[in-house]
Amino acid sequence: MKYRADRYGNQISQLGYGCMRFSRKGSAIDYEKAEREVLLAIEKGVNYFDTAYVYPGSEECLGRILDENKCRDRVYIATKLPQYIIRSAAAVDRTFDEELVRLRTDYIDYYLMHMFTDTAEWEHLKTLGIEDWIAGQKEAGRIRNIGFSYHGETEMFLQILDAYDWDFCQIQYNYLDEHTQAGRRGLQAAAQKGVPVVIMEPLRGGKLVKLPDRAKEALAADSKGYSSAELGLRWLWNQPEVTCVLSGMNSEEMVEENCRIAAEAEPGDLTKEDLEIVERIKAIIREKEKVGCTGCRYCMPCPKGVDIPGNFYYYNLMYMEKKASARFEFAQNMGMRKEPGFASQCASCGLCEQHCPQHLPVREKLKEADRALRPLPYKAGISIARKIILK
Repeated sequence: MKYRADRYGNQISQLGYGCMRFSRKGSAIDYEKAEREVLLAIEKGVNYFDTAYVYPGSEECLGRILDENKCRDRVYIATKLPQYIIRSAAAVDRTFDEELVRLRTDYIDYYLMHMFTDTAEWEHLKTLGIEDWIAGQKEAGRIRNIGFSYHGETEMFLQILDAYDWDFCQIQYNYLDEHTQAGRRGLQAAAQKGVPVVIMEPLRGGKLVKLPDRAKEALAADSKGYSSAELGLRWLWNQPEVTCVLSGMNSEEMVEENCRIAAEAEPGDLTKEDLEIVERIKAIIREKEKVGCTGCRYCMPCPKGVDIPGNFYYYNLMYMEKKASARFEFAQNMGMRKEPGFASQCASCGLCEQHCPQHLPVREKLKEADRALRPLPYKAGISIARKIILK
């Protein structure tokens, strides 16, 4: 296993264990199977384990495994405060104390504010005294590092990154999301501030494993013989700004394979030819896109607040992946912002089309995107969720 240093010199395995996808028997986690896989990962050198308050049974399972096998001191635990349901300072204390009980520990190595999409969420926590709370927990030794996980667009990520002296952060990042969400700009901005970056969804939930046939053929032409998963992981570890890559491993075979790759991969390993294959695969995947938007953002800012590249990204995603999953991601990431940037806000002023290097009919495509992303049931669901979460 290879390791990369955090802000304070602690050595983190560049492969982390994502505990959201532990295998289940019915509604319950298959404890014996998860135990075998976690212990194998620790044996192979994995020392970063990521869970969250809202992952059903995950904290309890991880805590039990580490406690019963006496290996808590061999790993770093990362878990998260569900800030989107926190309404009082008492709820912060109550939730954190419950997590310590579930994890059978008296401290958390890496504690995250879970799933920021907007600076307003951090401002809300500040009104509850979160900054003093963090300082107190750190002084007491109950939290070693404080960070946040992020789902949203790049500019908002940069604002949140600058809003506090974070010890680390966690972003969705992979070769298909290179210029969306926090993206490469966000990754590099964090690195410039000395903030370690943990990567989630490195293979887009398996979407970059199950490639289209033509993409598989392009990959097979590479003499190195990388699998689709290996190429995706190596693309991430090729970048020195990446500290740790999470994988939701749920088989011993997957643990073995990912640990093998993590024991070999280093920054700068990928050749020009390797990177060209990545670009070829991306092009094949994107052949199903509905809008030829490159995410350059020359059309921004929109005077009415429309997130033009964001709408087009999720519209295209509907045709590259499953429509339901793309709509859910749209609702989660754009719909839960304080200022959501929906296409319906467009006033048809046409400024965006004057600046678009691709000469896209932006106004027409925004109407298409809005109809596709927010059919009536989704529109109603997003509206109700916003009233509950953003009140």
